[in-house]
Amino acid sequence: MLPSASIILKQITVWDTDESIDVILPLGPTASVADQSQQSESAVPILDESNALTLAIRAATQSRSYNEQESVVVDCSGYILAPGLCDPHVHFRDPGQTQKESMLSGCSAAASGGYTNVLIMPNTVPALDGRKLNRSIDGAQEVMDAGFDSVVDYLQHYAQFSGQQLPVHYDLCVAASEGREGNSASQLQDWQPYVCHASSRNSSEEFNNHPIVAISDDGSAITDGILEEVAKNAQRAGIPIVDHCEHHDSGVINEGAISRQLHVPGIPSLTELTIVKRDIALARRTQQHVHLQHVSTAAAFEAIRQAKHEGLPVSCETAPHYIALCDEDVLEHGTLAKMNPPLRSAADRQATIEAVCDGTVDMLATDHAPHTITDKQLSLLEAPNGIIGLESAYGVCHSILVDGGYIDNRRLIELMSVSPARLMGEPSVNIGEFLSDASPADLSSSTTPLEAANTHNSGTHNSAISSRRVLDLRIPRAGRNIDLSILAPNDRWTIEPERFYSHARNTPFASWSVTGLPVATILAASFAFSRVPSTRISLHRPDIIGSES
Repeated sequence: MLPSASIILKQITVWDTDESIDVILPLGPTASVADQSQQSESAVPILDESNALTLAIRAATQSRSYNEQESVVVDCSGYILAPGLCDPHVHFRDPGQTQKESMLSGCSAAASGGYTNVLIMPNTVPALDGRKLNRSIDGAQEVMDAGFDSVVDYLQHYAQFSGQQLPVHYDLCVAASEGREGNSASQLQDWQPYVCHASSRNSSEEFNNHPIVAISDDGSAITDGILEEVAKNAQRAGIPIVDHCEHHDSGVINEGAISRQLHVPGIPSLTELTIVKRDIALARRTQQHVHLQHVSTAAAFEAIRQAKHEGLPVSCETAPHYIALCDEDVLEHGTLAKMNPPLRSAADRQATIEAVCDGTVDMLATDHAPHTITDKQLSLLEAPNGIIGLESAYGVCHSILVDGGYIDNRRLIELMSVSPARLMGEPSVNIGEFLSDASPADLSSSTTPLEAANTHNSGTHNSAISSRRVLDLRIPRAGRNIDLSILAPNDRWTIEPERFYSHARNTPFASWSVTGLPVATILAASFAFSRVPSTRISLHRPDIIGSES
C-alpha cells in the first residue's frame, strides 16, 4: 500500500543549529487553528498571500483517491525554521475602535509578520479589566450586544461568535486599574479565573485558549497610588507586571533641538527614568517580576543594567522604531513618527542598540498601535501617539541589527520569539527535541522539488535516501502544540503599507528596502499563513518521492 500523501518542506535550516532538515505536515484536515475549539476544513492556510500553496494542496487532495494522492513538496532551501515569533505588546482596537483594527485584521497582520502568538494590551474600549459591564460604561453596548458581560469573555470567545478563523494565538494582558483610569486597582476576583500557567495550557478549560498572562495599564504608567496593590494582585496571580515605564503631563516629541526647531513642547528623558527607577525599587522591595515596556533612553537602560547585575526580577523590551529611528526623523515623517515614549536622540538610539547587543534588552516588541489616516493627518500637537509594526518588524530589525553587524539572526530570533514566549508563560519549541531519522516512505533525498521533478520527468531514479533528519508534524504529541515561523533572512523586499493586512497604514517605514522576509507560519500541524511562491512548490506521488535522488 502506498504511503499517505503529505506536505513536505525540503532542506529547511533549523535556526539554532544550522542543521538542514525536512518537515512533514498532514495533507488532510487538522484542528490546529488558533482557537482550538474550531475545526479546520483542510490543510490549506488560513491566509495564503500567493495562493500557490492553497492551489497545490487542493490539486493534491482532489485529483486522486486518498491512497493515491500526491504529496505537496516545498523547496525550502535558504529558509530558516524557527519557533513562532511572539509579540508581547500589541494593541488590537477590538472592542471599541474597530475602524482602526479588529481582531481579524490585527491577527492577520501578525501572521503576515511571521508571528504565531501576541499579547493584547488592555486599552480596549471598554478596558480589559475583568469587570462585569453595564450599558452606562463607554463601549459596553458592543460587547453586550455580542452576548458577553465582560471584555475578557468577549475576547475569550471571539472566534466562535464572529465565525472567523484567526491565524495566530493570542493571550490577554489585564488592566491594572478599573477602567484603566488609575484610581483603583482592578479586582483580582474579576479576572483571576482566566489566569493560566504553562502547566495547564493544554487542559480542557475553555479560557486556556486565551489566558491572562500579565497585568498593565499600558498607554499609561501604573499610578503610584495603586502600585503596591497591583503588585500584590500580580503576585497572587503569579503573573508579571508589564509597565508603561514613562509618564509626562505635557509634550509631544523628545525634548531637544528638534522640538525647539518645530516649536512644540518636548518630553524630557527623565520622564522615563523616573518610572524605571520606581519600578526597579518595587521589584527590589517585593521580588515581583516587573517587565519594562518600550524602553528608549540611555539613562533608563543603564538603570536596568544595574538592576540586572543586582539580580532583581526585572526585564525589558524595546521596539523596532527605537533601534531604527531617532527624533530627527520626525522632520521627515511628522505624525507618522509620533509615539509614546517619543523617538529619542541619536545618542539614545545608539544606546538602545548597545543594550540589545549586551543583553540588557530581553526582547523586541512592536507596540503595534493602529490609527486611521484621518487621525494621523492632524497636527503634531493633536495627532494620537503610535505606529503599526507587526508586518515590518522582522525586516526592519534584521536590516538594522543583523545586516548592521550588531547581532546574528539567531540572536534576533531569541529576541523576537524565545524571550517573549518565556515572558508570556509559553514553552519555547526546541525543534531538535522532535527530530527523527528520515523515512524512505516519506522523503526524497537531498534534491530540491524542482530537481526531483526534472529527474522524474526524465524517467531516471536513484535509490539514495536523504540523510537529513525529519520533523514529522503528523505525529500527535500530547500536551504540545508546535508553532513555527518560516523566515527568509536573505530575501530583500520593500515595505508597502497599502498591501498590509492591518486596517491601519500609520508607519514611518513605507518604501524602506529591507532584508528578512517572513514566509509562512505553522500552528501545530497546519499552515496558518503562507507567501511561498509557486516556483518553490511541486507535486509528487509518495512512492516516487521515496525513490528519487
